Amino acid sequence: MSPNVLRWFSLVALLWLQSINGTNLSFPAYSSQLKEFLSISQFKLNYLSFASDAGKVLGFISGIAAVHLPLPLVLLVGGSLGFAGYGLQYLSIVKKMFTLSFYQIWGLSFLAGNSICWINTACYIVAINSFPVNRQVAVGITASYQGLSGKIYTDIVHTFFYSSQREAASGYLLLNSLVPLVCCVVTAPILMREAKATSYSSWDVKVGFIFLFAVTIATGIYAVATSLLPAPAVVVLVGIVLFLLAPLAIPIGVRLDELMSCRRSQQKVYDFEAPIEEDQKKEEEEFDEKAIVGVKEEVEWTKLWKKLDFWIYFGLYLFGPTVGMVFMNNLGQVAESRGCAATSSLVALSSSFGFFGRLLPSLLDYFLSRNKYMPSCPVSMAVSLVAMVASFLLLLIDSDIALYISTAMIGVFSGALTSLSVTMTAELFGTKHFGVNHNIVVGSIPIGSFAFGLVAAKGYRDGAAFDGRFDGKCYGMYCFQTTLIFWGMLCSLAAVLAAVLYIRNRKFYSHKP
Repeated sequence: MSPNVLRWFSLVALLWLQSINGTNLSFPAYSSQLKEFLSISQFKLNYLSFASDAGKVLGFISGIAAVHLPLPLVLLVGGSLGFAGYGLQYLSIVKKMFTLSFYQIWGLSFLAGNSICWINTACYIVAINSFPVNRQVAVGITASYQGLSGKIYTDIVHTFFYSSQREAASGYLLLNSLVPLVCCVVTAPILMREAKATSYSSWDVKVGFIFLFAVTIATGIYAVATSLLPAPAVVVLVGIVLFLLAPLAIPIGVRLDELMSCRRSQQKVYDFEAPIEEDQKKEEEEFDEKAIVGVKEEVEWTKLWKKLDFWIYFGLYLFGPTVGMVFMNNLGQVAESRGCAATSSLVALSSSFGFFGRLLPSLLDYFLSRNKYMPSCPVSMAVSLVAMVASFLLLLIDSDIALYISTAMIGVFSGALTSLSVTMTAELFGTKHFGVNHNIVVGSIPIGSFAFGLVAAKGYRDGAAFDGRFDGKCYGMYCFQTTLIFWGMLCSLAAVLAAVLYIRNRKFYSHKP
């Protein structure tokens, strides 16, 4: 298999991996049932939600492992950790095969959360190495598919496990344990021979990525439409599977193009071997020059703490994208408190719009990267954060329509922030130590998840007490009113930090092509 075909097959494999790697995105869909099964308070439920995010604290280990271990092995470790984390919970909570304490369940959730980092690390490194010139596009597209995870798992549960609420909750745990491991085993052989491109042909860049954008956009539209409009779950699921298989047309097309080119070259009479070699050498030199453009400096992960930009960026991620994730973790309780029973629909909606949000930066970068008016990463993040502030304020309106619109908006802009952060890490600190550096940055997630989730839990508990309820449940707008205002203020602070980061690096971004 030629390097060009292999790198496109690898990219398709990354799309499949990321589409099932967001196992934490389905947590809101079964959190209320999990709360009842375990007979725990809102505070303890928040601790479980935090446990999955806390697993990212040790995410840097996957980055270090990726330096010394083959990437397929890193991938399989991630799938195995998730299999153990969710699988043991399923056997204990659902099958009652043994009893686990709350702290043991917390540890398993931590393990499951860490598994996501291992799979992400392998995916990001393969995408960057296979498409170094178009790394924003490759990474952004693959990361966008992770936004589909909540939608995919919800559709599978609705198809096979939705005879009762309890069975639905067990379905999520079972799927979260099995599906990532199976997908890792299937795709690991494809990543066994990592393809590093030596040159870019016009077919690869123009036709390949344009076709992939078309398929990706169509997939997102389908996901959003089937989240808003009623349709048989099995039909929706079949459609998603077909859309996931569609990108295979690219490597197949590349291979057919190579075979046709080979036949044409064999029919030629004259020897053009020398000019071709010279052109190839010139093309590779141009490629190498382009490959290093767009990186401010290479910073080793042990020296990150000495960089002021790192601490500003760390705070930006803590008060921005993390807040969006905390909202998603509490989406089930937010919907329940407002009397909205369609929690799974909201999860699918946020997942679908999150898919578009993660894709948007790559789409703009590919088609507008040469436009001088194309905003830089910090500016794009600041705009997204301001929009998230508006979304939290809109949630203060007591209306199901406001709930749906705000959930969709937060999904879009938190998804965009997640995608932009991958590029920002590479731009500010380089690609050489990207696997470790980015996992250190996302280490802010568990800090925010714990602190900001506690604020939400306290507001929920106080609301239940105000309502005179003793079952720990809160109903009414006041359950999350103060929390929503607090989250909006945090996003405002993150927008300020994004502006500061741009001002400090405006010379770099002004010269960046």
